[in-house]
Amino acid sequence: MPPVPARLFTDGRALATLAVPLALTQLAQVALTTTDTIMMGLIGTEALAAGGLAMVIFNQLRTMGVGLVTAVGNQVAAADARAESDEGSGGGAVAREEIQDLVRASLLLSTLAGLVGAVLMVLIGHAVVWLGQDRDVVDAARPILYAMAPGLVPCLWFQAIRQFTVGMRRPQALLRITLASIAVNAGLNWVFIYGTWGLPKLGLPGIGLATTSVYALSFLALYVSARRDPALAPLLSLAIWKTRPATLRRMTALGLPIAATYGSEAGFFSVVALLVGSFGTAALAAHTAVNQLVYIVFQIAVGLSHAASLGVSRDLALGNTAAAQRLKTTALACAAAVMAVVAVVYVSVPGLVLAPFFDGGQGKATDLAAQLLLVAALLQFFDCAQNIGVGLLRGLDDTKGGFRVTLVGYWLVGLPAAALLGFVADLDTLGIWLGLLTGLATTAVLLLRRFTQGLGRLNSTAAPAPA
Repeated sequence: MPPVPARLFTDGRALATLAVPLALTQLAQVALTTTDTIMMGLIGTEALAAGGLAMVIFNQLRTMGVGLVTAVGNQVAAADARAESDEGSGGGAVAREEIQDLVRASLLLSTLAGLVGAVLMVLIGHAVVWLGQDRDVVDAARPILYAMAPGLVPCLWFQAIRQFTVGMRRPQALLRITLASIAVNAGLNWVFIYGTWGLPKLGLPGIGLATTSVYALSFLALYVSARRDPALAPLLSLAIWKTRPATLRRMTALGLPIAATYGSEAGFFSVVALLVGSFGTAALAAHTAVNQLVYIVFQIAVGLSHAASLGVSRDLALGNTAAAQRLKTTALACAAAVMAVVAVVYVSVPGLVLAPFFDGGQGKATDLAAQLLLVAALLQFFDCAQNIGVGLLRGLDDTKGGFRVTLVGYWLVGLPAAALLGFVADLDTLGIWLGLLTGLATTAVLLLRRFTQGLGRLNSTAAPAPA
């Protein structure tokens, strides 16, 4: 067996082959939403507030919808591993049929979730005024919600095909399409907002129409790319009416806890933002700036999490639990290396890091943001670790266990800790962030422990596989 550093380097290089394009795709998607935010700001302050409200509603439902189909990638990866292992026997053909049915089930689930989510978007757009939001802002947000609602279906179709291509270890087209969508989105925003080329001037709703159009075009581009791939085309079936009920039930059972986990995490961070907002405008501005930095870096963890998750699914399908255990170590080591570099930057040049968010001043918000940046330097290690832990458990098909752990970490530990440190200990915003760190650290430890225990149970019931 090669020495540990050599094995870690080899495993890390294999993991990066899938993780890097996925992380870059995630970062490109952040650029997509950032473009929308900038365009809203160009229209005016009220447009930015209304558009921001609409995006919060859309993103919450989109995130939960994505969770419903995320496990498809793991199931495809496992079936593909079995197909390769059983090539030459009847098992390979059976595994390929299973992949076809998984694709159909994911598209059917995406369609149903997209339609339900679109209706909920409209209903929430009318009900949100009862939650204390400014009526004028809500009235301005509704037209953009109406324009964005139809885009939820092609958005989730894109995610379903994305999980299929990633599960088959062929994600290269994803990055190209997402990068192209940034430019297309910016162009359509301009055309629809200002009514160029003879089109009517739509203003803020034009951004919603551009979003829907980009999701539809992205889905078509990814579908055409998959159809041109000789390894993917035979397995890509749009005949959703042929989906086996058993497959749909299995994917729903796996997807609902993931959707709930994503929704719970988003809700936890939303409540934290509300707690910070109670300390005033400067506190909320500092929180928003540093939280955005954390969110950007978090996309690297998302790429590592998906890659490790799919790797675990493949290894377990082949009975190789030792390789699955190494994947955990490799993913955490890669994340720690990246986060260490980020932490050094945060601590060394906080002013430079925060400069894009503040207009050169050294006011209360800037000073507070510099303090939060120090917490973020440590927090990001645990934030990445907990996301990788969720992915590893998904590789075990333990989506319910992952959801239960995040409930404990976020809501039973993190939120009370934030309230105690922020309000009782009078640490204000800094205390809220220390509570956030506590919740993420607890979640990370519990998730990784559960994964190790799950692998131990598999080892005790199966014959050992070669390393």
